[in-house]
Amino acid sequence: MKILSNYVLRAHLGPFLFAFTAVTGLLFLNAVAQRMEDLAGRGLEWNVIVEFMVFSFPHIVALTFPMAILVAVLYAFSDMTAENEIAAIASGGIHPLRLMVPLVGVGIILSLLMFNFNDRVLPEANHRLSTLLSDVGSTNPTFELREEVINEIHTGDNTRYFLRARSIDPSTNHLQDVTIFDLSRVGEVRTIVAEEGQMSFTPDRLDLYLILDNGVVYEQTEERPGDFQRLEYKTQILPLRGVGQELERRAGGRRSDREMTISMLELRAREDLNQLARIADESRRLSLNFVNRTLGGDADAEAMAQAEAVADPDRIDWDLEAVADAALIDPGGAGLLSDEAVGEVANVHRTNDTLWNIYRLSSYRYRVEIHKKYAIAFACLIFVLLGPPLAIRFPQGGVGMVIAASVGIFFFYWVGLIAGERLADRGQVNPIVGMWAPNVLLLIPTVFFLATAGRQISTNRGGGLWGRIRARFARTLHGIRQGRRLRLEEEVP
Repeated sequence: MKILSNYVLRAHLGPFLFAFTAVTGLLFLNAVAQRMEDLAGRGLEWNVIVEFMVFSFPHIVALTFPMAILVAVLYAFSDMTAENEIAAIASGGIHPLRLMVPLVGVGIILSLLMFNFNDRVLPEANHRLSTLLSDVGSTNPTFELREEVINEIHTGDNTRYFLRARSIDPSTNHLQDVTIFDLSRVGEVRTIVAEEGQMSFTPDRLDLYLILDNGVVYEQTEERPGDFQRLEYKTQILPLRGVGQELERRAGGRRSDREMTISMLELRAREDLNQLARIADESRRLSLNFVNRTLGGDADAEAMAQAEAVADPDRIDWDLEAVADAALIDPGGAGLLSDEAVGEVANVHRTNDTLWNIYRLSSYRYRVEIHKKYAIAFACLIFVLLGPPLAIRFPQGGVGMVIAASVGIFFFYWVGLIAGERLADRGQVNPIVGMWAPNVLLLIPTVFFLATAGRQISTNRGGGLWGRIRARFARTLHGIRQGRRLRLEEEVP
């Protein structure tokens, strides 16, 4: 049995390496191609480009690793079934599910590796990639200027310029309808207006030159207040020296939820839950204090109990009038509190309601990310269990069936995962439900196929999905020909 187990494992190694390498390579090249043009256009050193490629790789691996497992399992068992190896093993008294025992062990190991990868490697890579892109984005102002916005430009000599343009073409660095406020000279303000302009860097990417066409310069000094000088020009070159400083690398920085490990996420989630408890307690005490003040500080136990029942700490959308009604009072007619005091209490409740929703959704996002790390890792084991009985059931599909089934299953899983994440982030479903629902939905057909695996063994001789389709088509075609022959015999006398 050890020889058979080794044979089954070796049959999966080649398809797994091929699928992982091919899919990872394609997605990696696509991700790099989308960013490479912007990175190469900023005069960055080659080690920065390499660093970007290295930190982009883990995100691709997180997508392709589970998919490669599914492809390998489907292909290996489909090939063994098509070669009648599964039928031969079953005829020798070995149940097909016995072949899955070594695969389950490997699947558990791969799931643990995937979990540690998602918890340790991927968050750190995402954080460093995010920091790198942020640092690169601030290196060159050409790519940071926005249309119809006053953009502040700092030069190397600590002078400031403010630039506004109606349109900016980042591919050609062409500007239209340009206005520049020059504050480089103390006690003097220059406003430069141009119909169009062109931005150009020096070869060392440090100095930026603005070539402005068809414009006017307005100058105003403190020496002559109320007067200004107007100068028209055909072409003007405005040097901005030192704007393209070398890349500054920053350490640390705030991490998003996808840049945190599970321990970080749990800490943030607990902080949000503590804030929720604080807000609920504050609103509860405020509601009870409102009832007591309305009754002139002489609230009986029954009134306070009824008000406390309405001021439920598990909800934050309290209605001030509902609290008062529960205490058998009318805040509008009692006249014991001023309108300003009632309005102040109501404003505090509305503020707490807003804060409650903010912290609740924030805690949901952190919990979603925690469960997503576990769910994706567990999906690797589900793919290992789903692949063999599915391949045994349809042995005639070949490579086409493997590709179609892999893409279909993986598409269903990721669409369900993304949809569940969106709903959970909005607070519409529980994070556990949103992240684990795709796994549960895949587990249902997995259990069904495993239960029927021993009764669905087909051979390469006319069995399987395509064999049944061909047999059904042949019977249908035979019936059509037979009916046509009978009609001809009836027509001939």
